[in-house]
Amino acid sequence: MELRGELLKSIWYAFTALDVEKSGKVSKSQLKVLSHNLCTVLSIPHDPVALEEHFRDDDDGPVSSQGYMPYLNKYILDKVEEGAFVKENFDELCWTLTAKKNYRPEKNGKSVLSMHDAFRLWCLFNFLSEDRYPLVMVPDEVEYLLKKVCVAMSMELNCVELEDYISQEAVQQSGITVWHFLDLVNSGKITRGIDKQTISMAIEEVYREIVGDVLKEGYLWKRGQLRRNWTERWFTLRPNSLAYFVSEDRKERKGSISLDRNCCVEVLPDKDGKRCMFCVKTPAKTYEMSASDTKQRQEWTTAIQTAIRLQAEGKTSLHKDLKLKRREQREQRERRRAAKEEELQRLRALQEEKERKLQELDLLKEAQRQAEALLQQDEQRRRAQHEEMQRALEVQLREAEEARASMQAEMALKEAEADRQRKRIRELEEMQQRLEEALHLEIKARQDEEAFRYAQARLLAEEEEKLKALMALKEEQEEYILKTQREKQELKQEMESKSRSLDEAQRQLEEVRANRHRVDQDVVAAQRKLRQASTNVKHWNVQMNRLMHPIGPGEKRPSGSFSSFRVPMQKDPGLKLQLRQRSEEKDEESKENVNRGEGAKRLSQASDSDMDTVP
Repeated sequence: MELRGELLKSIWYAFTALDVEKSGKVSKSQLKVLSHNLCTVLSIPHDPVALEEHFRDDDDGPVSSQGYMPYLNKYILDKVEEGAFVKENFDELCWTLTAKKNYRPEKNGKSVLSMHDAFRLWCLFNFLSEDRYPLVMVPDEVEYLLKKVCVAMSMELNCVELEDYISQEAVQQSGITVWHFLDLVNSGKITRGIDKQTISMAIEEVYREIVGDVLKEGYLWKRGQLRRNWTERWFTLRPNSLAYFVSEDRKERKGSISLDRNCCVEVLPDKDGKRCMFCVKTPAKTYEMSASDTKQRQEWTTAIQTAIRLQAEGKTSLHKDLKLKRREQREQRERRRAAKEEELQRLRALQEEKERKLQELDLLKEAQRQAEALLQQDEQRRRAQHEEMQRALEVQLREAEEARASMQAEMALKEAEADRQRKRIRELEEMQQRLEEALHLEIKARQDEEAFRYAQARLLAEEEEKLKALMALKEEQEEYILKTQREKQELKQEMESKSRSLDEAQRQLEEVRANRHRVDQDVVAAQRKLRQASTNVKHWNVQMNRLMHPIGPGEKRPSGSFSSFRVPMQKDPGLKLQLRQRSEEKDEESKENVNRGEGAKRLSQASDSDMDTVP
């Protein structure tokens, strides 16, 4: 019956959209097209002849909604099976028919809602609207829906604009229609400049929660049943199942956990490097999961327990149950208000009755005074006339006294009744005061609850910001550690290269020292040869000097000595040239020795000084 009622709400919009003249009737050709489309989206077989046979006796013209309902119930709604069709496609068909005629967004691009968002709000309106036609939503439900959307956008509802709109007499008496509701949202008075993407995401979230029966969605880590490894999945919780997907786009479904009254959820201690763990126990298996933090774990466990409670109570939707409870609360408030008004009316009636009786009592007292005056006058006249009349007057006086006594008794009874009425009025006033105090306490409790919720949301936002800052500091610390490790590696490589360079320099220094030692040895040998050559030169110079002075005629050579023998250089120029050539060859030889070292250079200079002594 609940499914039929929801389908009839959408079909009512489609039927009224086809009623162009607003006469309450639609042509049979349009009803044929509507019936065929309804059968298509509801996945039931369509009988094209059934409509003609149903209205065979009614060929006068269009068909009213009352005339179409029997056919709709018999040939379409009675054949519908829950779960055999996609309700969103059905709603979209009815929305397409009614939106063309009734929904007129801003054409200059200033409209807050897109067509998709307007469709979602239309579906939410149908879900929360009253079960009477034409479909309207009471002001309390309008405020509830707008608060849900604003909470999804993390903002506060603009209660001033909403109260101004709801306080209108037409809205209070008959409720608000879906088209006025969409115009209110499109006006931007409620959203206060929020961007369209945020509004669209909030409407989608509320739609999935209320219409799609999604109790909670989010990422959780799930432990596998066979491989026992942990994998992150996107979970979607509904009253009868907990499905999980690869990602939040919900395109690839990996599995589902059926929930019933035999299931339960338990919190687990941290293990295997996982924290914030809990498990869902079913009669067949136990599923282990891990949340991101303790708050998420608490929210998930509470939501799953709510789903199990709904299954145990035989309820299929949380928000349907909440809608019924809100409706019962509204009815109770109406009954209390009606009872209070009835009590006030009864009090006013009692007050009027009291005033009327007081007026009657005053009249009786005045009549009594007038009667006493008349009696006195009559008594004086009759006493003057005769005694018989006096006895008659005395009898009448006694009768008057008795009447007076009875009247006083009646007045005492009326005074007691008036006292009881005054006491009752005081009790009612005290009851009214206690009711007002209870109402003030309830209002204050609601305000405190709202303030606590806002404070809790603010604390959660601050906690999230601190967590982000902590993660950023952690990333900076890891980057700094990596940078330090790289610098350490580069310094180590540089030290190794310098160590190799130092070893190479030491090896080259050893080679230079060895070469220097060899050069020193060569210089010593060259000096030794140079000293030998200088000795030889001196010896040959002496010999040549002796040869250059031959013995002349008559001269007597000293015996055993050639010191006085000299050769005249000018007399033999060829011999002098030969000696000069030998000296040049020896100079070249000494120059070659000088190139081997500084010591050889000094010896070559000494040799040159010796050669200078040659004439």
